Amino acid sequence: MRLGPATPSARRLPPHRPRPAPYSERCSPGLRVSPALGPAPEDVERRGGRLSKMKVTLSALDTHESSFTPLVVIELAQDVKEETKEWLKNRIISKKKDGGAQLLFRPLLNKYEKETLENQNLYLVGASKIRLLLGAEAVGLVKECNDNTMRAFTYGTRHTFKGFDDDNDDFLTMAECQFIIKHELENLRARDEKMIPGYPQAKLYPGKSLLRRLLTSGIVIQVFPLHDNEALKKLEDSWYTRFTIKCQPTDSIRGYFGETIALYFGFLEYFTFALIPMAVIGLPYYLFVWEDYDKYVIFASFNLIWSTVILEVWKRGCASMTYRWGTLVMKRQFEEPRPGYHGVLGINPVTGREEPLYPSYKRQLRIYLVSLPFVCLCLYFSLFVMMIYFDMEAWALGLHESSGSEWTGILLYVPSIIYAIVIEIMNRLYRYAAEFLTSWENHRLESAYQNHLILKVLVFNFLNCFASLFYIAFVLRDMKLLRQSLATLLITSQILNQVVESLLPYWLQRKHHMQVKRKVQALKADIDATLYEQVVLEKEMGTYLGTFDDYLELFLQFGYVSLFSCVYPLAATFAVLNNLTEVNSDALKMCRVFKRPFAEPSASIGVWQLAFETMSVISVVTNCALIGMSPQVNALFPESKADLILIVVAVEHALLAFKFILAFAIPDKPRHIQMKLARLEFESLEALKQQCSVPFTHLWNLMPVALADTHSDCLAPTQQVKLATENLKEEWREGEKEKAP
Repeated sequence: MRLGPATPSARRLPPHRPRPAPYSERCSPGLRVSPALGPAPEDVERRGGRLSKMKVTLSALDTHESSFTPLVVIELAQDVKEETKEWLKNRIISKKKDGGAQLLFRPLLNKYEKETLENQNLYLVGASKIRLLLGAEAVGLVKECNDNTMRAFTYGTRHTFKGFDDDNDDFLTMAECQFIIKHELENLRARDEKMIPGYPQAKLYPGKSLLRRLLTSGIVIQVFPLHDNEALKKLEDSWYTRFTIKCQPTDSIRGYFGETIALYFGFLEYFTFALIPMAVIGLPYYLFVWEDYDKYVIFASFNLIWSTVILEVWKRGCASMTYRWGTLVMKRQFEEPRPGYHGVLGINPVTGREEPLYPSYKRQLRIYLVSLPFVCLCLYFSLFVMMIYFDMEAWALGLHESSGSEWTGILLYVPSIIYAIVIEIMNRLYRYAAEFLTSWENHRLESAYQNHLILKVLVFNFLNCFASLFYIAFVLRDMKLLRQSLATLLITSQILNQVVESLLPYWLQRKHHMQVKRKVQALKADIDATLYEQVVLEKEMGTYLGTFDDYLELFLQFGYVSLFSCVYPLAATFAVLNNLTEVNSDALKMCRVFKRPFAEPSASIGVWQLAFETMSVISVVTNCALIGMSPQVNALFPESKADLILIVVAVEHALLAFKFILAFAIPDKPRHIQMKLARLEFESLEALKQQCSVPFTHLWNLMPVALADTHSDCLAPTQQVKLATENLKEEWREGEKEKAP
């Protein structure tokens, strides 16, 4: 791609040989050309007897713009040395070829404002439009083309993408722009530095991520994206400010917060509507107090089909959404070591770069000799607390039977309420311990860290929340107490989550907001303090730690609804009522309580899909066992309990087989999505074939130009061709050496 017309001295291909078709037309528009394959043919021209490559390069971008739209804020510690600040600034604004990020960078306050206002080590980061477009290509963002297909964005073919215009600044969403800047900052890597200037204890080695080292050393306090108040106000108006039952604006949420957040709210909405059939069918069971086992068999069978179908249909809907957003076809990048990973400096055999190396056997020893015993100890403690709860239940029941007053009747619910509160406290305390242990295990990749953390938390939360219900159902066999306990645990946990996660943080944030506003208004500085107020306010907001807790809450709710559905059919009704308010409280939390999180591309809800499917399998076993324990079923086998057990196990296996057949019969992706993905795969393979033949086609098309370069009219034609071929091959090798790292 040329930035401008060629110079007059540049010679064209001879008129008797037509110019080859543009390289972008011979390759799939969605497939980026590998640097190892050299320049595209249209980028190569004859200039002064040499072949020169004309293409858009980062070196042409200006990184010294005095005014730009701030996208990301970097907060440094108050005592950071000036040489460190200057070094960091130079690395951020330096050109890519010099190891920089080539971004725009300036302090929030100038020298006069720092003397007038409170001195804050806050810096704003942005980027020019061309820099963001080139960054979009670097991270592999996928956009919709004019032919309605989804392809990886490339700057050279930018005009083939729907909605792109040189004067349009809305082609990339603000969330995508901030994700690109985050990617560039995280990929700032040490070159020849042995330490961070001014901090000899902060060691560096080639290839080390500078931002991660600055964060772990305490030099950089935090890096966070700024809110766009105007766009946020529009999003709030269409999202949660009016309490009405409506569909979530998932596309708008994705444009502002990114795909991971949008997928959570999409799943929350879908799960809420999926609960409505269970709630509608469950209401008659509760209102008319049906006790016949055959009716519960019908309800449990419907629960089996329902839990399977909703999860499979969600996968189809999720595939449609993520294809529309481009993340379903987005290529996964090579995963870098996580920030907390440490070890002895060595050479990675895959990348060839220097990085910490940690023996896997040491990690396994930490997992099996420390983490596993600790988790088992916590599970034992959870069971011990559960037995205390049953002692309290027995005491309250005895007190009520002895007095029979209304007050003691209310007292019957107190142990369950106290136990529900204790469960929430234990879950949160265990979460901190699990995070510490998983970090201490020193996993190299963030994905491995998340998988081990999720496994630890899910096992404990499952036992902590459901152990008492299993004990009541299968040991005490008290169905009345089971209904009471399930209802109390479900409702209490929902109320506590609403208060702790949204209402309390929102109240504290409003209080802090008023303090900051009064402080800024009291300043006698002759400046526009709007941006200063926004940055100072947002930097004090809490950090959103991801969708882990939100999915965990839905996972436990799904367990309450599905595990014991035949005993307490009203659970789905309470879940629907809670989720209708949860949508709005979570939206409030995202918009007004926490800092804006960086967008993270996602193609699915990840490991949580497997967690929900596992819970649905367990629910089949529990419901079959509960029905088998009912008096009506036991009356059919008065003499042989072994026959009853065998029949229940056989029915349970048959239902599980039907469940897996149903899951297999429903495709994970709709047919039209499968066809589009297959088409993209075919075009990518065809483009790869063309790429492999590029060097030879390239040499042949440029042969007349090379022949003119030989200046050997006295040579025979065969010798001219041979010499020209050698010249072209040598030029090609030089180009490859320049691209080699």
